Amino acid sequence: MSYRAVLRTPHALRTFVAALVGRLSYGIVFVSLTVAVTGATGSYSLAGVTMALFGLGVVLVAPLRAGLIDRYGPRRVLPPLAGAYAVLLGGLAAATWRPGAPAWLLLALTASAGVCSPPLGPIMRAMWSNLLPDPAGRQRAFALDTVAEELLFVTGPLLAGVFIAIGYPALGVAVSAVLVLTGTLAMVSSPAAAAWPRPAVVAVRARVGRALFEPVFVAGGIGLGLGAANLLVVAFATGQGQTAAVAWVEAALAAGSAVGGIAYGARSWSLPQRTQLALLALALSAVLAVFGLAPGIAALAGAAALAGLFVAPALTAAYLLADKEAPPAARTRAGTWVNTAFNAGSSGGTAAVGLLIGRLPLALCFALAALPILLSAVATLAPRAPQRQRVATAVEEYASQ
Repeated sequence: MSYRAVLRTPHALRTFVAALVGRLSYGIVFVSLTVAVTGATGSYSLAGVTMALFGLGVVLVAPLRAGLIDRYGPRRVLPPLAGAYAVLLGGLAAATWRPGAPAWLLLALTASAGVCSPPLGPIMRAMWSNLLPDPAGRQRAFALDTVAEELLFVTGPLLAGVFIAIGYPALGVAVSAVLVLTGTLAMVSSPAAAAWPRPAVVAVRARVGRALFEPVFVAGGIGLGLGAANLLVVAFATGQGQTAAVAWVEAALAAGSAVGGIAYGARSWSLPQRTQLALLALALSAVLAVFGLAPGIAALAGAAALAGLFVAPALTAAYLLADKEAPPAARTRAGTWVNTAFNAGSSGGTAAVGLLIGRLPLALCFALAALPILLSAVATLAPRAPQRQRVATAVEEYASQ
């Protein structure tokens, strides 16, 4: 099945475009809101705290939101979530339009917005599985989805930059509210949203934990590595006196990821999904480990493009493995846990490596950034031991709540 055939599946293109419109909101809002809060309060520390609360709200409540959607379906859960999220973003846009907003109000609004953020990515992947039961078609759909999502997080900050350049960062927050509400309502109006599997609690409790352990572990490792690498690239470029070139390195990583994701999805692979995931993670860790040996920015950009070839395929493989093993009534939770692990790992990796920069050579920092990815890949390839089974069972008990 080609990518064209995937998009020509009944209701697929309509649902996918609607989901992308809503997900573009997340690409815009983080930069816009950070700059808007800074401008309204004059405090970088307060802006950092508000964004941390926003991120915590998104991550910590993600399994609960996903569980509600698995149980009641997107048509009943997504509109209230998107409506509340859009109203809260609208409140933030109004509060930061001019200086003088009280700190308590900004903190309350951002924390609440994070809690209410609709998980459009995991839901779209669950819909892909419902629309395309054929494994080959699902692989292409997931690859396309992963690449599109990455491109949104490249395009979104550029659009936020436009609003910042014209002097109205709060307008970016308001546009984000409109996008998420419009995209969500269009998404749930699709017939694909109506074809939602009924929950089967016994099956969910029996299988979802075992399905999640390996893809969540690897996604978290990739998040740690890439989150650390993002800050290390800034330090590398600054040391070379070319801080502005960071954008070129990030663009090379995104371009490589897009090419790799499309190529991965276009081919049928004979290796088991679990083995694919581990090998892709191993390749990514090997390339990331030598970033610090680059003699200059051009070489670093080339290494980033090479690493990118494995990013989207590895994340796609993680989503596919979780989706394949999880029962239909737990697909949203399965995808959400993989997504949450990656995002949490990315934040943790950035924070951790920030403590090492200046204390250790950059080359060693890059090697350490690759270590979580390497360890997660090796653990995935290793036979399941009793201790790992107990860990998986613990994940199962929490994930099925």
